Amino acid sequence: MKEYTQSIEKAMGARANPERAEGQKSYMKNRFEFFGLASTERREIQKPFLQKTALPSKGDAYAYIKELWQKDQRELQYFAQELAFRYRSQISLDDIKLYEYMITEKSWWDSVDFIASNLVGNYFRKYPDERERLVQRWLDSGNIWLQRSALLFQLKYKSDLDTELLTATIEILLAGNEFFINKAIGWILREYGKTNPQWVLDFADKHKLSPLSRREALRIIL
Repeated sequence: MKEYTQSIEKAMGARANPERAEGQKSYMKNRFEFFGLASTERREIQKPFLQKTALPSKGDAYAYIKELWQKDQRELQYFAQELAFRYRSQISLDDIKLYEYMITEKSWWDSVDFIASNLVGNYFRKYPDERERLVQRWLDSGNIWLQRSALLFQLKYKSDLDTELLTATIEILLAGNEFFINKAIGWILREYGKTNPQWVLDFADKHKLSPLSRREALRIIL
């Protein structure tokens, strides 16, 4: 069972660059170890493992994702989330459990933003009736990464964005002073501003956003 994960780990390890790894580790506030792979190099290495003919069954893949999530090198988590993305057309109702695990374990913006906008966003498109319940649970959790996901899952929705849900989500989070939340509020508003700039302008006028959120939200509109 471990052959797939061992093979990708070995392939990445063979191209390790300790000097670059130190810089990457420092950039990530020393939270993770790295092989020291550039993004283009990592994508080149993982490409054969993500081809359709090489993919394991969904059940095995999800077990591999959890295994890779416990590895030290951050590139293995990047690969794991890309692997999860390959099964986006096969998602089922229970898959949110895996996504929540990935959000709440080894949490940092680099993984959470991919999971929220690509995996969770796709999940809620298929299961829209789950949105309000899960978003409320995440907001009540006190976990900033689940809260950030509650904001960013609509990042790629464009005209399909649910403005009522986004408004309610932001209003609940406005009282806090968490950098990663305020940054995400600005980011989702800025992104929606590409589709509906007047709505974003009106929202910013009616709500007392943090300076960071306001600056990010209006950066390409004003």
